[in-house]
Amino acid sequence: MTSNKSPDGALIYARPVADRPIGEREPHPVADAQGGSSAVKNAGRRGFAEWLEEANRRPTLIAAIRRFRSLLPGDPGFGDPLSTAGPGGASAVARAADRLVGDEGGVARELGLGALQVWQAGLERVGRGKGSREVTIVFTDLVGFSSWSLGAGDDATLELLRGVAKAIEPPIVERGGHVVKRMGDGLMAVFTSADRAVQAVVVAREHLEHVEVAGFKPQMRVGIHTGAPKEIGGDWLGVDVTIAARVMEAGGNGNTMISANTLQSLRPDTLEQLGFTIKPYRRSFFAAPLSGVPEDLRIFALKPL
Repeated sequence: MTSNKSPDGALIYARPVADRPIGEREPHPVADAQGGSSAVKNAGRRGFAEWLEEANRRPTLIAAIRRFRSLLPGDPGFGDPLSTAGPGGASAVARAADRLVGDEGGVARELGLGALQVWQAGLERVGRGKGSREVTIVFTDLVGFSSWSLGAGDDATLELLRGVAKAIEPPIVERGGHVVKRMGDGLMAVFTSADRAVQAVVVAREHLEHVEVAGFKPQMRVGIHTGAPKEIGGDWLGVDVTIAARVMEAGGNGNTMISANTLQSLRPDTLEQLGFTIKPYRRSFFAAPLSGVPEDLRIFALKPL
């Protein structure tokens, strides 16, 4: 039996060297005591982390925070793709957070989005976020495109779409418009000026007359409406967007249609300078009524003088 003194002078007895299996170290009281303490601490940390993870995924907590977010200023849906797609500090932070934690629901994510929601609402109040300013919305669509593309094939379809984009998008951008999104054979654009919106559409139609692929000359119908939609991220939503789309649907086989709101927003001489007049829209007996629009909505077709 051997003995050693600990740092405080106490004797510590250890098994004789000959009695210890080969490779077994001699007990060290200080090191062993520290190791045991570290193990307890590590176990405590693991237990706390597991508790946090379990709480973060608890459905009742997530649901409660989402209900609380509905009471906060701003858009309670902040965090979805619509609200984080556009420019702005809050949207950029939300996109970065999604890259770090993913889009799986959790208490931490909901709390973070709630804070960003309030931030975005504050930006809106000072004019730096989404707002309700008046804009003129333009929707376009190619008549008979789907039927033609089925027989024309992918190569011809892509060639036509490129030709259409080159014809109609530059006039929009050159007159201060912004292409919000492309939707197959059509697009949505917004302008701060109704006059520039109509001017852009007239020029775009002139350019489109020179586009032809495999014997197909595209005919474009257009809807123009002025209102105050809600900007969320990089998109515009609201009843005025729906109205603009329905105004386009009234265009039939390639007409340009404008709402009474847009007509009132135009300068008195704009249409005359462009060589156009207006004709009130009358729904045909067999045409389905326009859905999702006010009953008193008035629509006019642009006609050359």
